[in-house]
Amino acid sequence: MTLWFMTSNEGKVAEAKEHFSHFGIEVKQFDFEATEPQTDDLEIVALSKIDQAIPFIPDENDMILVEDAGLFIEALEGFPGVYSSYALQTIGCGGVLKLLSHLESEDLVVDAKIRRAEFRAVAVLYHKGVTKLAEGVCPGRISHNIAEGEGFGFDPIFIPTDLDENGDPVETGEMGVTSTHGNTFGQISLEEKQLYSHRRRAISNLISNLDFQ
Repeated sequence: MTLWFMTSNEGKVAEAKEHFSHFGIEVKQFDFEATEPQTDDLEIVALSKIDQAIPFIPDENDMILVEDAGLFIEALEGFPGVYSSYALQTIGCGGVLKLLSHLESEDLVVDAKIRRAEFRAVAVLYHKGVTKLAEGVCPGRISHNIAEGEGFGFDPIFIPTDLDENGDPVETGEMGVTSTHGNTFGQISLEEKQLYSHRRRAISNLISNLDFQ
C-alpha cells in the first residue's frame, strides 16, 4: 500500500515519511497541480484539492493525502492564514517580522503573549471511497529574529509553546515539561519538531479514525 502525498513541498514529504514509517506505510510525493478555491477556510481548500486528485490515483488500493496549513498571527488578525504560502513567497519571514516590529515588551511573558501565533493544519485522506478529515494546532509565538536551520516555510520565526507531561501545550508564557528553550522550529531537529507539530497531530487523528486494511 502506498500513500501519495499531494504536495510540491519536500519538507512536508519528509515529515510525512517519518510519521507514517511507524505504521509501515510508504509515502511518495504526488506532484498534482490542483486549482485552489478562493476562500479563507483551510478545510474547504483541502477538500477541494483531494476531490480534484481522486480521479488520478495510481492504484485503487492506494491512498491520497492532502494537507493544508497556515500560520495564524493573533496581532495581525489571523494573517497570513490560508495565504501563508503566498505571503512566504512575497514578503517572506522578514516581512512578517517587520509587520510585528512595533510589538515588543521587556517582560518576557507579556512579550510572548502579544506575539502569539499558531500553526493550523487540516489533513484529508482518501482511501477506497472513504474521505476523512482531521485538524491539528500548534500554538506558539513569533520570534524577533530569523533563525536559520533545517526547517522550511515560516519555521525560522516560529517558537512553539512548551508541552506538559501529556504532550499537550501549556498556556502561553508558562514553563512546560518539554520545551525548545526559545528555539524556533527552524533550529530543532525533525524528530523534536514532531513532538509539537500541527501536521503530526492532524495526521495522528486521521490514522486513529481510518481502517487502512
